[in-house]
Formats: sequence, C-alpha cells, structure tokens
Amino acid sequence: MNLPNKLTIFRIILVPIMVIIPLLNLQGAWLGIPITYWLINFIFIIASVTDKLDGYIARKTNQVTNFGKFADPLADKILVLSAMLLLVEFGKLPAWIPIIILAREFIVSGYRLIAVEQGGKVIAASIFGKIKTVTQIIAIIIAFIDVNSFARFISGGLTGLQLLLNVLQTVMMTICVIATIISGIDYLKDGKKFLK
Repeated sequence: MNLPNKLTIFRIILVPIMVIIPLLNLQGAWLGIPITYWLINFIFIIASVTDKLDGYIARKTNQVTNFGKFADPLADKILVLSAMLLLVEFGKLPAWIPIIILAREFIVSGYRLIAVEQGGKVIAASIFGKIKTVTQIIAIIIAFIDVNSFARFISGGLTGLQLLLNVLQTVMMTICVIATIISGIDYLKDGKKFLK
C-alpha cells in the first residue's frame, strides 16, 4: 500500500477518535474554549491536511490508484459530516446545513457511479465544488474555536475577536451552503445524459 492510501486510511481512523472525544467528558478550558473543542479541532485540522497531502503526493509521484479514487472522497465526506454532526450536537450548527450537504453528496456519488458504469468519464468537480470544500473546512475550524453561538452575537456582549469569528463562521458556512447547492445542480446538468 502506497503512502497516499495510508494517509487516506489514517484520515478515516481519525474520525472515530474525533467522535469519541466528547464521550470522555473532559474537564477544563484553555483561552475560554473547552479542551474537548480544542482536541476535536486539532484532529480535524490534521485530517484536513492529510486530505490535501495524499492527493498531492499521489499526483506528483504517479501513485494514483483505484482504491485512492474511491477511498479519498469517501474519507473526506465522512470527516466533514462527522464534524458537522458534532457541531449540531453541541448546538453550534443548525441540522439543515449538514442535511443539504449530505443530500448533495448522495446525488453526486450516484451520478458518478452511473457515469463510470456506463463507460463515461468521471464528472470533474466544478469551481463551486472546490469553494464548498474550502469554506466548509474553514467554517468548521472556526466553529470549534468560537464557543459563543450566533444567538449571543445578536444579543451583544461579545469582544471584537469573538464578533469577528462569529461573522466569519456565518459567512463561510453561508458560502459553503450556496456553493453546495450550485455544485449539486451542476452535477445534475452535467450528468443528466447518463440517466437517459
């Protein structure tokens, strides 16, 4: 097994570790942020870096494999949706956001399977798909840094940095949702010939 595939498997292994951390009921905080959030965020950042690293290494060293083509996007989806569901559980993200992203991922995966089965080339990710990926990673990282909910921002009493983090998280997540919907529509348009 080559290094890019090992990094992909490592990313998948990090997800259950990330999900188990809230169950440990860790006490304490640093800079006003619970240790649990710091640990989850640290693992999420490491996993996100391996996502970029495994693809880069695979292309640069010509180690692209069928396993990698299958497992890499799957690992990304598992990582992002797990982090978002943790944010929903912590009351820091409304449930409809991961629902939209999950629906889009099912649609895109279905179209890709149909395209490959019918001998078509894999539908490449659009610019909106790339924007979705970048903005959702930034929004998730910020959401775990900022312990204050957006509702508290509306009621006031936040410092300048907390206000900035709240606004930045909201903007990034809004762009992510819009890019998710647009990229999903792009896949539907590009892949409709495979359903005929």
